[in-house]
Amino acid sequence: MDEKYMKKALELALLGEGHTSPNPLVGAVIVKDGKIIAQGYHEKYGREHAERNALKNCLEDPEGAEMYVTLEPCCHYGKQPPCTDAIIRAGIKKVYVGSDDPNPKVSGGGIKILKNHGISVETGVLKDECDKINEIFMHYIKEKQPFIALKYAMTLDGKISTKSGDSKWISNEKSREHVHKLRKKYSSILVGINTVIADDPMLNCRIEKGVDPVRIICDSSLKISPYTNIVKSAKDIPTIIAYCNENEEKANLLKESGIELIKVGKTKNGIDLKELFTEIGQTGIDSVLVEGGAMIHASLLEGNLVDRVYAYIAPKIIGGRKAAGPIGGSGIEKMSRALVLSDTERKEFDGDIFISGRVKRKE
Repeated sequence: MDEKYMKKALELALLGEGHTSPNPLVGAVIVKDGKIIAQGYHEKYGREHAERNALKNCLEDPEGAEMYVTLEPCCHYGKQPPCTDAIIRAGIKKVYVGSDDPNPKVSGGGIKILKNHGISVETGVLKDECDKINEIFMHYIKEKQPFIALKYAMTLDGKISTKSGDSKWISNEKSREHVHKLRKKYSSILVGINTVIADDPMLNCRIEKGVDPVRIICDSSLKISPYTNIVKSAKDIPTIIAYCNENEEKANLLKESGIELIKVGKTKNGIDLKELFTEIGQTGIDSVLVEGGAMIHASLLEGNLVDRVYAYIAPKIIGGRKAAGPIGGSGIEKMSRALVLSDTERKEFDGDIFISGRVKRKE
C-alpha cells in the first residue's frame, strides 16, 4: 500500500467540489505493476461515479490491478448502477478504501460484496483526510440535517463594521476570492435582512464554473425591498425568504418575483433557525454557509447549530464601542464556557489571516 495514490485520489475528488451535491466527493486511482494506469472522479450529480470513470479511462487491462478510492464503493442502484459490479467484472485484485460510506444503502455492504468475490480490501487509508472532504455529506446522511458553517470577516480589534455600519471592505480581494470558493462548496447561503438592507448583496458565486448557492434570507416581517439585488435576480438564482409575520400583499409580490417563502416560528432572537434548517433539509439542501449578521451568528451558537467556523481577520483597527463585532447576543460569562474550535486550519491571503475550525455540537 502506498499512501501517495490515495493522496492523488483525494486531489481528484476535490475537482468535483460544488457539482456533486447531495452526492459525496469521490476520487479513484488504479495502479498496476507500480504505475498509475487510470484515474477518475465523480464529476457531477447523476453522472458516473469515480470508480466507473477510472475503469473507463484505463490505459491497459485492469485485471490484477489495485484500486485506491476515497469512499467505500456503492453496492446499490441509484442514478448509476453499483460500482462494486464494475470492480468485480474488471478483475481488480485489491481495493484500498479511505472512508466508510455512512449511507444505510451502503454502510459496509460494498466492502462485504467485494470480499465475498475474493477481492482483498483494506480500509481506513488516510481516513481523516477522506472524511474531511465529505464532512457535509456525512453529516447530512447521519443527522438528516444540513451542515451549518458560520463565516465572517473582522478587523484585528474584532469589528465587522464601523460605528456607522460601513463594512466595505474589511477583508482584501484575495480573501473575498476565497469566499467565493467557499460558496461553491455549499448548497445554500444565508444572511439576515439587516445584511441585505446594509449591503444589497447578490450572494452569488463569482468563480468560473461555480454553481450559485440557493440564497436564504431571514426576514421575519418581510421588510425586504423589491428593488434589492436579491429580489431582482430571484428568477435567475433560487431564493428563499424565511418569515414569521403575515403580510399577504408583500408575500404575493415576492412570489411573483420568483421567491419561495417559508413560514417558520419565532424565538426571542427572531427566526427559529432550527425549524428552518429542518424544513430546508427535507428539500435536499445539505449545507448552509451563514454570512451574517451578528444576531444570526449569536442565535446559531446559542442554539447549538454550528458545525464549522470560517473567520477572516484583516490587519486593520477600527475602534469604537458602537462598532459591531461578529457575534451578537449576551455572550458567555466565564472563559471556561468559551467555544473551542478543533481541527483548525490557518492560511494567509495578502496579509489577511484565515482561520477555519470544526465545532463539536453539544449532545
